[in-house]
Amino acid sequence: MHNMSDIIEQYIKKLFEDTDEDAVEIQRAHVAQRFDCVPSQLNYVIKTRFTNKHGYEIESKRGGGGYIRITKIENKDETGYINHLLQIIGPSISQQQAYYIIDGLLEKSYITEREAKMINAVIDRETLKMDIVARDIIRANILKRLLPIINYY
Repeated sequence: MHNMSDIIEQYIKKLFEDTDEDAVEIQRAHVAQRFDCVPSQLNYVIKTRFTNKHGYEIESKRGGGGYIRITKIENKDETGYINHLLQIIGPSISQQQAYYIIDGLLEKSYITEREAKMINAVIDRETLKMDIVARDIIRANILKRLLPIINYY
């Protein structure tokens, strides 16, 4: 059974498929009512699953006719997508953010399920047993070294 966050994520992704556009607009209250959840649940899904690292930009307008516009940062080719990821990783990255990047690569079929599991094992906090600051820096460095290799093959 999927949890509510998964269901809302799939709904939004389906909107992209159905419209074949690079952007979709949703109304917070309408979606919350549709799934019988609180609007903050929708905010959570958008903040965690439709981030820049996932390849999306969010624009939000609150109030009466308020909406959330989710735009796909569509890099038409693998090189553009990898370069986008390299730019947004920065000097350090959390385990969760790194997992989002790996999930995105897997979703776009740039890596296999096996490769994703191997990368996740390498960047896991259990592998990088050290203080958080150093761990996040090393994790970012590992990803910055791996991404160009993924792009090369």
